[in-house]
Amino acid sequence: MFSTNSTTYKLFNENNLDFMQRLPDSSIDLILTDPPYNLSRFSRGNIHLNNGKTINNNIAEWDNIPLNPSDYIKPFTRIIKPTGNIFIFTSYSLLGKWYDAFNPLFSTFQIFVWHKTTPTQSIYHNSFLNSCELVVCLWNKGHTWNFSSQDQLHNFFECPSCMFPEKITSPKHPTQKPLELIEHLLLISSNPNDIVFDPFMGVGTTGEAALKNNRRFIGVDIDEKYVKASLKRLSIY
Repeated sequence: MFSTNSTTYKLFNENNLDFMQRLPDSSIDLILTDPPYNLSRFSRGNIHLNNGKTINNNIAEWDNIPLNPSDYIKPFTRIIKPTGNIFIFTSYSLLGKWYDAFNPLFSTFQIFVWHKTTPTQSIYHNSFLNSCELVVCLWNKGHTWNFSSQDQLHNFFECPSCMFPEKITSPKHPTQKPLELIEHLLLISSNPNDIVFDPFMGVGTTGEAALKNNRRFIGVDIDEKYVKASLKRLSIY
């Protein structure tokens, strides 16, 4: 385990549930995170194409790591400020579990939809493209909310998936989100100098969005290579 520390961001390589035990009550202005989607049942391993090529359809390294939303009830509700917001990327298969766990505890439980204009193409041509991803949105009355136009209030955002040159290639993260999407959510739901927390940091997109827009950032990831990649990415700020 190691940690990095600067005046504007702190990165930690450890289990996020263990780490959150050390955070003070009501210390976080915004939780913005992209945890595993529990999609292992949709992975098919190697797929043999008609042209003789083989591709691997496993979603990500953590496909087989179970995620239980109820594990995050106590830490999230304890560390978030009364004026804070929580945004959690999730899958259709997990949405009900997030709802059951958190809806009773917040005055608002909404769904935000990201429409990917460059979704992964279908191999079998027997179903819709997976061109949308869901974000669970949680807050209480009096929460921070900034907008300059009615368009910003739509619970829908359209942009391409994370692509080159933005996409980190070493190490490659299979679910890296585009910076413009994260910035959109962050600017609406936080203010300058606020503390933004991402317990599933990955390669640091939430951190870059925070620092770029004059927020402070705390990030945690259990995978050391992603923490190192995030440190390299954020060190320019």
